[in-house]
Amino acid sequence: MTEPVVEIQDVTVRYGDVLALDNVELTLKSGRVCGLIGMNGSGKSTLFKTIMGLVTPDRGRVLVNGGAPATARKAGALGYVPQSEDVDWTFPLSVRDVVMTGRYGKMGFTRRASKTDKAAVEAALARVELTDFADRQIGQLSGGQKKRTFVARGIAQEATTLLLDEPFAGVDKRSEATITALLRELAAGGATILVSTHDLHALPRLAAEAVLLNRRVLEHGDPDVVLRPENLAKAFGLDVDGDQ
Repeated sequence: MTEPVVEIQDVTVRYGDVLALDNVELTLKSGRVCGLIGMNGSGKSTLFKTIMGLVTPDRGRVLVNGGAPATARKAGALGYVPQSEDVDWTFPLSVRDVVMTGRYGKMGFTRRASKTDKAAVEAALARVELTDFADRQIGQLSGGQKKRTFVARGIAQEATTLLLDEPFAGVDKRSEATITALLRELAAGGATILVSTHDLHALPRLAAEAVLLNRRVLEHGDPDVVLRPENLAKAFGLDVDGDQ
């Protein structure tokens, strides 16, 4: 049986008086795309940051590849595609520069790119169909192209676990299709992928499994089961019986 890649054990996270995650239990295995769904404020972004080791749980622990998230992150095993509002799009970096940051963990202290690093970046740009935009400043791209740039960074990084926070928000259909195909391809190659999305109709095409989150995990399993109306009602604060 495949060993868990990401293990979230009884994790609770608070921001002052605000309870962001409440006793979250979740395991993710390799070779699968897992969709993460829930209303705004349900804790999805906090969950991503906790898996990355950027947020320390008040209780419980997170293991990635059997060790601390920070260890996996420093080794380049963890890749993260943030929400658009978490990125400074005015920063003077080209698309190629952004993708090259995925190679930093392999460069040592000098941060001097080798032929191998440059080849990995060019290959990643080609996979997300951004070769022609490589020298453009990152803020000049469309929403979908920006997302594809960060997916390319994860590919260049050779991350074995990839976390994507709302990668389809504000993107065009071409970028959505490109990203979906890439994620499925990466999973087929053995990667572990967790992706949050509001597009419930597209979820079964994207993911082999889904997690329904509302500060705690309400359901985890086959997307068709997780997306049943009675389960969505629990997550989005509705009553399927019509009682208010």
